[in-house]
Formats: sequence, structure tokens, C-alpha cells
Amino acid sequence: MDNATVEFIHHFEAGDGVTLLLLHGTGGTEHDLVGIGKVIAPGASILSPRGRVLENGMPRYFRRLQEGVFDIEDLHKRTEELADWISAITAEKEIDDRPIVALGFSNGANIAGSLLLSYPGLLAGAMLLRPMVPFVPDELPSLNGTRVLVGAGTHDQLIEPEETNRLVTLLQTCGASVDLYWQPGGHGLGQGDLDQIGAWFSQQAW
Repeated sequence: MDNATVEFIHHFEAGDGVTLLLLHGTGGTEHDLVGIGKVIAPGASILSPRGRVLENGMPRYFRRLQEGVFDIEDLHKRTEELADWISAITAEKEIDDRPIVALGFSNGANIAGSLLLSYPGLLAGAMLLRPMVPFVPDELPSLNGTRVLVGAGTHDQLIEPEETNRLVTLLQTCGASVDLYWQPGGHGLGQGDLDQIGAWFSQQAW
């Protein structure tokens, strides 16, 4: 990381204990996942940045070349920017001594996965909803002690089951503790997802 920290439009609420890092999907904003965050982790600090990349006017966290094909160079650049900003903003808000758990959907889940693989130790855990493999590192990081929940749709029109399983295997190979659930439906989120992530989060001792 360098010294030039970029700024993210964001939503922040101070709380106790864990800090929830909320990462929206394509076309979302910093407000999209706040309601879900408050339901699954009442009283937690909320840190929700808006993606800085625009695709046809829709915010994203990194560029893609086409549906399902990521611009890997941009992904690495944007992951570094986000990691740098997270470190700076948590220090500024005096919550840098607390565990950070990401909740990401789609594009937000993919940047969260990139954070896990690129900056091990930055996140204590992550809830990745409808994720893909962001990239495969040349040298696998150690994610021992990192807890991850992956939420997939059985009829996701954008992500094949093999892609989901590939991500789970990659994270497990890095040492992460990974739980996977399959939700009937497509790429969008439903009540079943909220029930699953709420139950999983409540079982963790952060």
C-alpha cells in the first residue's frame, strides 16, 4: 500500500465490538446493505463504502471486460485502494483494534474475496453472497483463523456451481474455515439468505 489514500463515499455508524464492512453489488450504493447489517449484527459498527468505478453509470468496485471476465490489473489496483482506505478510516474512527467482517454481494463479494487473498489478516471473516473466484494468487496466502460463509443460488444465471465450488476449495486450501449454503433461486438475494447469514454470524465468536 502507498501513502496516497483514496477517498470513498461511504456510510458509517459507530457501534461496539465487530465492524461490518458492507460491499454492495453492481449498481448499488453505500446504503444497500445497511439494513441487512443491522439485522444480523445489532450494535456493530457499520462501514459501507460505495464503489469508485462506474459501468454505464452503475457503481462497481473494479472493472470487468465482460460479464464474468474481470480486469485483473484493475482488480488488484482497486483492492489495494480499498485495503488502504479501510486501514485509514478504521484508525480515524478509532475502531482499528476491532475485528472486521465483510458482507459482500456479487461484485462486492468478489472484491471482498480479493481482500482476503491479497491482504490476509485484514478481515477476520467474510460473508460472500453470490461470489466468483476473483483471481488465483501465484503464492497462496495463509488464511488460518479466517471464517468465511459462501452463499450460492441453485439457479444462478450468472455463476456456475463449479465456480462456487472452485472458490470454496481455493479458500480452504489457504486455510480458511469455509461454510457453504445453497439457496433456491437465482443471483438475487431472498429471505433464505438473510436467515442463513444471520444464523451463521450469530454462531461466530468474533
